[in-house]
Amino acid sequence: MYQIIQLKPLLAALSLLLLFSCAAPQQAADDAAAPANESGTAAQTAAEPETEIISLLPTFEPVPSSILDNGRMWTFEHAPVEYFAETYNFDPDDAWFERARLGALRLPGCSASFISPNGLVMTNHHCVRDQITQIGREGERTLDDGFYAVTLSDERMIEDYYLDQLIDIRDLTDLILDEVDSAPIEQQAQVRSQVIQRVQAELSAEFDESENIVVQVVSLFNGGRYSAYFFRRYFDIRMVMAPELQIGYYGGDADNFTYPRYNLDMTFMRVYEDDAPLQTPFFFPFAIEGVRSGDGVFVIGNPGSTTRLNTVAQLTYAGQFQLDIIHRFLFHTLNSLDAIFELDPDTDEAQQLRNTIFSLRNAEKLYGGQVLAHRDPFLMGRRTDNENNFVAALRDNEALAAEYIPIIERIAEIQEQKAGLAPYPYIMSIGMQPNSALSSALLQRALVAYRLVHQDLSTEARTQALAGLTAIQDRDPAHERLLIENHLRYLADLLGDDSPYMRRILNGHDKAEVAAALVQNSAFATQEQTEAFAETAFREWSDPGLDYFNAFGSRLYENTLMFQLLSQEENQLETRLGRGWFAVYGTSIPPDATFSPRIADGVVAGYEYNGTIAPAYTTFYGMYDRHHSHNTDPQWALPERWATPTPSLDLSTPLNFVSTNDIIGGNSGSPVVNTRLEIVGLAFDGNVESMGSSTLILDDRSARAVSVDSRGMLEALRHVYRADRLVREIEDARHQR
Repeated sequence: MYQIIQLKPLLAALSLLLLFSCAAPQQAADDAAAPANESGTAAQTAAEPETEIISLLPTFEPVPSSILDNGRMWTFEHAPVEYFAETYNFDPDDAWFERARLGALRLPGCSASFISPNGLVMTNHHCVRDQITQIGREGERTLDDGFYAVTLSDERMIEDYYLDQLIDIRDLTDLILDEVDSAPIEQQAQVRSQVIQRVQAELSAEFDESENIVVQVVSLFNGGRYSAYFFRRYFDIRMVMAPELQIGYYGGDADNFTYPRYNLDMTFMRVYEDDAPLQTPFFFPFAIEGVRSGDGVFVIGNPGSTTRLNTVAQLTYAGQFQLDIIHRFLFHTLNSLDAIFELDPDTDEAQQLRNTIFSLRNAEKLYGGQVLAHRDPFLMGRRTDNENNFVAALRDNEALAAEYIPIIERIAEIQEQKAGLAPYPYIMSIGMQPNSALSSALLQRALVAYRLVHQDLSTEARTQALAGLTAIQDRDPAHERLLIENHLRYLADLLGDDSPYMRRILNGHDKAEVAAALVQNSAFATQEQTEAFAETAFREWSDPGLDYFNAFGSRLYENTLMFQLLSQEENQLETRLGRGWFAVYGTSIPPDATFSPRIADGVVAGYEYNGTIAPAYTTFYGMYDRHHSHNTDPQWALPERWATPTPSLDLSTPLNFVSTNDIIGGNSGSPVVNTRLEIVGLAFDGNVESMGSSTLILDDRSARAVSVDSRGMLEALRHVYRADRLVREIEDARHQR
C-alpha cells in the first residue's frame, strides 16, 4: 500500500550521517590489515582521495524512451490545460483546476479529500490505522472491529491530528535564485537554506495565528524552481466510519502490492470548525455512474518522492548500493520485530508494534521492487536514452552545454567514489537514530558514546551528544537481545561472517551469545547505568558496547565523513542541474514528486500478467471466491458481518479497479475523479509491476494504480454496515455542489 508516513523516520535515519560532519575521527584501532572493501571491491577512502577510480557501477544500453517517462504528476501552478483537453476531450478551465485543488487534502503521510459540503473527508483505512486505534474506548477494539458513528454526536475526536488544504500558490523562483546566485558557489547551499527559511517566515507573518495558515516553500526541479504553498490547516478532526482491519487490509501482506485485489481500504472522517461540521463549497461528490475500461480519470494527491530527474549514474548507484542496503536492513529488522511481537502479542504496545510491522512490510516490498527496477536493463535503458536526449538538447545550445554537461559528468564521478565507500556509511546510520524503534537502545547509546570518544567535537556539540545519550529510553532486555542479534545478522549480510570486522565483534561466539553478553555486561544496557557512566571522563570510557564499534577502527568514520562531503557536493550539483532540465523542457514535463499536491491523469485499463489478462475491475464475487478458495487461511478470512453475505448485497458490484495513473507513496487516500470532478474511486495501492519502477520512470505497460471503486464503497456502506446516515450524506452531496 502506498503510504509514506511510517517510512519517513526510516529515510530520515540517513540524516544521522550529518552527525559526523565535524572533524575527522581519531583512529580507534589498527585496521591496516582489513581489505579495501569487505564486498571485495576497491575502496577509495578519505585517506586516499587521489586514488584512480575503478568503475564499480554497470552501464546500460539505450532503449527508446518517451518525454512522459518523466511522469504525469502535474503541479497546479503549471496546470497542463491543453494536454488534458487534447488527451481526454474536455475543457478543463482555471475553475476546474481550482475546484480540483481545493477539494483535495493532505494529511500526515497520505492524501484525502472533501466529499460533502459538511466537511466529510475520505481517505484510506491504512492511512489512519493509528487514529482508528486511538479513538477506541475501554473494552473496544476499533481497529479490529471497525467503527461507525450512528449520529453526528457519536463522531469521535482524533487527538493531535490535522489536515491541510492548499489555498494559494506563489512563484518564488526569482526571489530565491537571485540571492543564491549572488553568493559564492561554496556558500550557495547555506544561502539557499537561509533564504528559504527567511522567506517562509516572512510569508507566514502575513497571517494571524488564528487563521491556521501554514506556509511551505517547495523546491521543484531539484531546486530549479521554487513555489510557496499556503495551506489552511484544520485541527478538529473526528472519526465517522472505519471498516474492520480484516476487510480494510483484505488479503494481508500476501495480497499487498498485487492485483486482482478485493480490498475495502476506506475510512471517513469529518472536519469541524467552532465545534460544528465545516461548511465548504469545494468537495467531490460521488459519481452516479462508475467508470468503464478506457475512461479518463485523475488522481489528486500528494505523491511522496520520485527520482526521475536524477542522472543515470545516480540511479545506478542507488540500485547497486543504497536501495539494496536499506532493503536488507528492513528484512532483518522485520525478523526481530516479528519475534518481539510473538513474545506477548496481546499488550497495547504489541498492537502499536503491529502497525509498525505493517508499514515496514510495505517498505520491504517497495525497496525490493526498486532494487530490481534500478537493475532492469529495459527500464534503465529507457532512462539512459532519456538522459542522452537531454544531453543532446543541451549540446544544441553552447551556453547550456558549457553550464550543465560538466555537472552531469561530475555527478557520475561522485557515484563511483561513493560506491568505493559503501557499505560503511550506511551501517551505523539506517535505523540507528536515538530512540528509533528499529534498533537496540544499547547500540544507539554505544554509537553516540563512540562519537564522543573518537570525534573532536565542540563543547556545544559534546553537551548535546551527552544529553542525547542519556535521553535514550530503555527497552525490555529480551527485546534488546533480539534487536542486537538482528543488527549482527544485518552486518554479516553486508560484510560476510568471515570479514575481519565480524570476526572481531563475534570473537568465536555466535550472534545470540554476543547479544546476551552485551545486555549483561554493557553499561549502556539501561538508562540508569548510562547516566552514571556518562559522569566519568568520556576519554577514558571502556565498555563492550564501545568495543562493538571499535572493531571497525577508523574506516567507519573515515568513509562516512568522505561520503557526507561527496553527498553535499552532489546535492549542490543536483540543484544546479534542475535548472538545466527546466531550461530544456519547461513545464512540458512535471518536476519530481515532493509530497505536495499534484494531479495525475490516466485511463482505466486492465493489463497482461502471468500469461493472462487482469480485468479492469474486480467484484464482491471475487472477494468471496478468494475467501472460500483459501479456506481457513486467516489472511483471507472475512469479518463476522461479511462471512455470510446479506441477500441485498449485489455481489456483481465493482470493488477495486486499476488505471494507468502515475502514483507513488503519499498518494494513498487520493480521490480518483472523472472529468466532472466526481469521485469514482479511492487510490490505495500500486500493483507489483509499478512497485519498483515508479520512482525512476513512468512505465505504464503493466504498472497500475489500484483503487477502491466508489460503487463498492456505497454498496458496502448501505448493505453491510447499514450506515444510512453516511450514505444519505454522500448521495445528497451530488445535488449540493
